[in-house]
Amino acid sequence: MLDVIDISPTTQSVAASTLTAPPEWGLYVHWPFCATKCPYCDFNSHVRDEIDQTAWRDALVREVESAAARAGAPKLKSIFFGGGTPSLMPAQTVAAVIEAAQRYFQVLPDIEISLEANPSSVEAQTFGDLNAAGINRISLGIQSFDDAALTFLGRPHSAHEAAQAIEAAQKAVERVSFDLIYALPDQTLADWRKQLNLALAFGTDHISAYQLTIEPNTGFDSQVARGVFTPLDDDVAADLFDYTSERLGAAGLTAYETSNHARTQAQCQHNLVYWRGLPYAAVGPGAHGRWRDGKHRWTATANIKKPERWLQQVMADAHGIEVDVALSARDRAEEIVLTSLRLSEGLDVNAASALAGFFVSDLIDHDALSQLKRGGWLVVSNGIVRLTPKAQPVANHIVNQLFT
Repeated sequence: MLDVIDISPTTQSVAASTLTAPPEWGLYVHWPFCATKCPYCDFNSHVRDEIDQTAWRDALVREVESAAARAGAPKLKSIFFGGGTPSLMPAQTVAAVIEAAQRYFQVLPDIEISLEANPSSVEAQTFGDLNAAGINRISLGIQSFDDAALTFLGRPHSAHEAAQAIEAAQKAVERVSFDLIYALPDQTLADWRKQLNLALAFGTDHISAYQLTIEPNTGFDSQVARGVFTPLDDDVAADLFDYTSERLGAAGLTAYETSNHARTQAQCQHNLVYWRGLPYAAVGPGAHGRWRDGKHRWTATANIKKPERWLQQVMADAHGIEVDVALSARDRAEEIVLTSLRLSEGLDVNAASALAGFFVSDLIDHDALSQLKRGGWLVVSNGIVRLTPKAQPVANHIVNQLFT
């Protein structure tokens, strides 16, 4: 057993004293509509010919008020508009949701308010209005700077539009991030090197680089089953993963999470809410929340996924929650271990214990921990457990070995 992560009576007392300390929260707002459905996407997104914008604005505001009441009006450190394609939201709706959050929650002065956007020329024209509505960070779904790759991915924009959208976002808001997808079929290291060089030329302080994953029940899942294309070889994909961290790290964008790279102080604060295990309220169709009350009880919720049903329930009951289950302290501790170990900062055993209300050391198979440490898969120091670089590509497999 490694005593470095043992919780002694002294540290137990410290952890217990912080169990009821009110943590900062995040607020997630889901806009479920897209212009088209991408073949790799398994998010709750829908294409609709017409949207009653007034009804949707009223419903989102109403659910924000309900969420704040349920959460006890905690301090908000982040608001994240995800989707779907939230850049298709009218700026007036975005402003109304932000104003409701300011009215019903305690909004911190330096709050991060992010919005996901597609880089079409039409949406890029709205970035200034979104900033005026309160958005201070835009996350662009660029995915590639290659037109052939964009066509394969089903993206409705060109590489030229992608470049224009980044420049427009940089003029409109304080912080800009964008997503890239790699490990496409037949992609080579030379192909990916070119993509990263193009990405870095824009000078943004945050880039998310995701390996293409064939998710069940997506368009790509069907295409692979029919033999339309073959996913990239795992060994090649692993080489691309290693190169991604190396190239972006050399440019000053370190991997603070398995797929997310940022300059110092430029990490996405809302994503850190998730990965550090902090509570977050959920608004919109299909949105998932993790709630903590003043007595340190955790609850998991999931909203109705179908937009029309969600809208109907919110107008009737002020919320769209369909699933509402209590989480045991142990279950919540396991979730925090799983997400925290994706971060370069690692898992702080005492802090996680205090947050979950369960001593994380009791979850850990200490023999497995010792073996993984000896094998160079993780390091342990001063109560912090971190995965090594070689463990990051297989993080889930490594982490699952730790549980008793």
